[in-house]
Amino acid sequence: MSLLFHFLEIGFRKRGAGPMIPIEETVFSRKRWIESKMLAYGFHKANKTYILEKPFLDGDFKTVLSVTPKGQVTGKVIDTITQDEYYQLRQETATGPYVNRVRSAYRSLLTDIVDSCCSDVLFASSQANRLTQAILDHFQVKPDFPWEHSSRYQSYGAFRHTSNRKWFALIMNVKREVLDKDGNTSLIDILNVKIPPAQGDELRQIPGIYPAYHMNHKTWISVVLDETLPDEKILELIDTSYQLTTT
Repeated sequence: MSLLFHFLEIGFRKRGAGPMIPIEETVFSRKRWIESKMLAYGFHKANKTYILEKPFLDGDFKTVLSVTPKGQVTGKVIDTITQDEYYQLRQETATGPYVNRVRSAYRSLLTDIVDSCCSDVLFASSQANRLTQAILDHFQVKPDFPWEHSSRYQSYGAFRHTSNRKWFALIMNVKREVLDKDGNTSLIDILNVKIPPAQGDELRQIPGIYPAYHMNHKTWISVVLDETLPDEKILELIDTSYQLTTT
């Protein structure tokens, strides 16, 4: 496991500015929406999507927030005078006092929505949280968070054997581009599990399975937790990893 620690520490030192992660992704990460509270707050349901329109900053702006049944959030900030989207909010190079004021007010509004409409969960994706419960049911193991004091890696959860403390599964929240190498900076949960080396080529042909992120590609794989693979298939991989890491 020391190799992973090494790469993560390098990541701290070499982290660059990069594209700005959407404010919504950071605020609503590891949250579960509660429908009754959403409706009480002012959301309305349209074609299975929950929509909220709410003014802020003395009515100079309004947000249009959309939440899918899977909890995916998209937001627009509209200038109420021009009725145009306020794109400066998303531009990393826009750093003047006015745009920073708008960002701060928007973040405060989103934080109020979180406090009013959401509960905390361990991981960002529904599939990661379902698998966490399944691991607890099957192996009586809860995740620990080795980097909980790191703002970047605090959500990385390791599942360990109680006997030898080796981990058999690791859930991480990463940018999609680290797997697809396509510049996609949206955040996803992935699961690293150990595999028999002889099965590596076959497994990596399956959609949703990749060479392991930051771990040995011969003996580990990364599985995207975006419902591409069913829970049952992923649990089979977790069980194999558990058996391979018992000693």
